[in-house]
Amino acid sequence: MNGGVHPYDLGVCATLQEEELAVLESIHPECLSVDASKSVIRLEVPVDLPDATAVTVHHDVLTENGSSSNNASGSQTAPKTLSLSTLPPILIDVCIPPSYPYTPPQIRTLHATHSWLQLTRFDLRERLEEMWEEGEGVLYSWVEWIRSGDFLDALGLSSTAEGRRSVRIPHPTPALLLPMLEKFDSSTQAARFSANSYECQVCLTSIKGARCVMLSCSHVFCRSCLEDFWKLCIREGDVGRVGCPDPACVKEQREATEEEVRRVVTEEEILRWKWLRMKRALEKDPTLVHCPMGLCQTPIPRPANVEEGSPWERLRTCPECGYSFCTYCKRTWHGPVSQCTISATKTLLLEYMALPEESEERKRMETRYGRVLLKKLVAEYEQERAFHEWLERSTGTACPTCDLRVEKSAGCNHMTCIKCGEHYCYRCGARLDRKSPYKHFSVPGPCFAKLFDMEEIDNEWQPVEAFDMI
Repeated sequence: MNGGVHPYDLGVCATLQEEELAVLESIHPECLSVDASKSVIRLEVPVDLPDATAVTVHHDVLTENGSSSNNASGSQTAPKTLSLSTLPPILIDVCIPPSYPYTPPQIRTLHATHSWLQLTRFDLRERLEEMWEEGEGVLYSWVEWIRSGDFLDALGLSSTAEGRRSVRIPHPTPALLLPMLEKFDSSTQAARFSANSYECQVCLTSIKGARCVMLSCSHVFCRSCLEDFWKLCIREGDVGRVGCPDPACVKEQREATEEEVRRVVTEEEILRWKWLRMKRALEKDPTLVHCPMGLCQTPIPRPANVEEGSPWERLRTCPECGYSFCTYCKRTWHGPVSQCTISATKTLLLEYMALPEESEERKRMETRYGRVLLKKLVAEYEQERAFHEWLERSTGTACPTCDLRVEKSAGCNHMTCIKCGEHYCYRCGARLDRKSPYKHFSVPGPCFAKLFDMEEIDNEWQPVEAFDMI
């Protein structure tokens, strides 16, 4: 007897070992490696999680007495959570005795890749050893228990709430572990995708994942079909069709992200794609105006964080040439206080006022220039026009140089403008010679001998009571 097993039973044990290893290698070949003597087996078992499992890494260290402490190094930042599908492998070096499976296998080493799990604080080794039953192979059970992530439940690291699983991992340096977990998950998913075959939904051909592209909507296409389709759309300027060709996504008008486009087309085509997207976005903006500089014409959107009706709503600064201008008069920016001249905005206001009250064109102008500002400019324009009409009716001749109007109450018809200093005739508005302004009234013409208006002279002299005119 040797441990309860007869010597001739070792042949049966060897057969059982070979059968177990053959099954394990056929199902999980990537997890198994055996040395030449077949006495030492290494199991490298990755941990598969349900899709989009929330994995949180929180700060936790072991103290000298073996207990854990969440604040061993002072206050820590809040735990961060990742959405992962895999965790790094658990490495198990197992020594297989000749009498296995009638005697238990011996676990020589147990290690978590990237040290993502502190195995010294958990009884994982003991739980693995407890799974062995005499005469039954246990290696496959170990692999399945770890690979499925069930061991996380046994160690108290996993929980399920409202049908969604979450994992919480204690670690002394979460800031270092989190990038490692994220990188491992990404590389594992990419390797698995490349190793499998997929049917392209365009050419209906089964192709290896290394020659395919999976979009964020989970639809898979061969790189060749997707490249030809997207390049054609970019070349023709149909940027809205640069997306998933699947009918469901086409119906939803789902467009590709920049990262997805970069995986398929060239850098030159990416630049054109980005330019087309920006152009489309700007053209949809009713507040968009173009730079008035003839050699620029860059489209400029409405400035952000500007209240409707604010004078700053008219300011635009061209991102290309740096020209700052007013959207109404298209002249150099004159500040929020100074108003546009009537002549500069007259065409715009007359066009706006001529449109019916509820017309679509009127609403577009209000959206582009601002309804409050347009109403304000219309009110100022009508007030200015009414004032000029009153001046025409109620006042005398305007200065021929600066158009300043005056009303003469008394005196001669030789006027000197107080604004620009021009000399002119109040009767006919003609400019007078500065050196001899009165010569105008001494030559034959409509103003001959009319330096004074006799009607005004007569009105100035009124008879005084009890005073007899001689």
